[in-house]
Amino acid sequence: MLVDQIYEETLQIAHNQTVTDVRVGLGYTAVALDNGRCGVAFTLHEKEYESCTVLAEAGTIAGRPASELISWIKQDDETACAVGLATVNALIAPSEQTLEADILEQLSIGSSDAVGMIGYFGPLIDQITKKSRVLHVFERQPIPELGVLPDTAAPDLIPQCQAVIISGTTLLNRTIDGILDLCGNAREVAILGPSTPFLRKPFEKRGVTILSGIQVIDSARVLRIVSEAGGTPSFGSAVRKLSMRISR
Repeated sequence: MLVDQIYEETLQIAHNQTVTDVRVGLGYTAVALDNGRCGVAFTLHEKEYESCTVLAEAGTIAGRPASELISWIKQDDETACAVGLATVNALIAPSEQTLEADILEQLSIGSSDAVGMIGYFGPLIDQITKKSRVLHVFERQPIPELGVLPDTAAPDLIPQCQAVIISGTTLLNRTIDGILDLCGNAREVAILGPSTPFLRKPFEKRGVTILSGIQVIDSARVLRIVSEAGGTPSFGSAVRKLSMRISR
């Protein structure tokens, strides 16, 4: 699985680094390290919990080695997985190939192209619709009035797409491997969103061409926003939007 490859790649750079702060917010999860870096991942709410305690390890997580917490990316529990992915993102420093750019500045879309979007990225809809022949948007919870299809329609339509944009949250609910399997005919495959880890090798092996996400530049601000149930629009100048082309 892709998360196993991400874990193995990140383990090589987790040397002696310690987690100093963990915030599991309603919108995002944030993890800070002792070197001042911070990473985030989306907080999923797809499971019903029978107890008021969601993570049994609560109260003992900060202070643990980063090398331990990145292994949580492989856990089935979505909350623990978000902590693991946020730790991964805190560890990764953007490479020199990473540009401060929006996804649409990097993504090649033509007027004859069909585009698939896994996850509803509202700010991109109009621009992609104008540039492409057709845009198919998929969500687990369809929104018929917005033309958002159920994810069960993806196996029929994604193989017909020349470009596919995939939410980084698919790493958390374990759907990313199956989605990438459908993208064999796509010229462009982008992973998008604050959960996206900027790791070239694991994604390039799976045919991904672009990674697009964020870098936290004001850790204290992001930790506070996450704690106060903020989402992407709230991050503002506390983060930079980054994109990295990893193959063509």
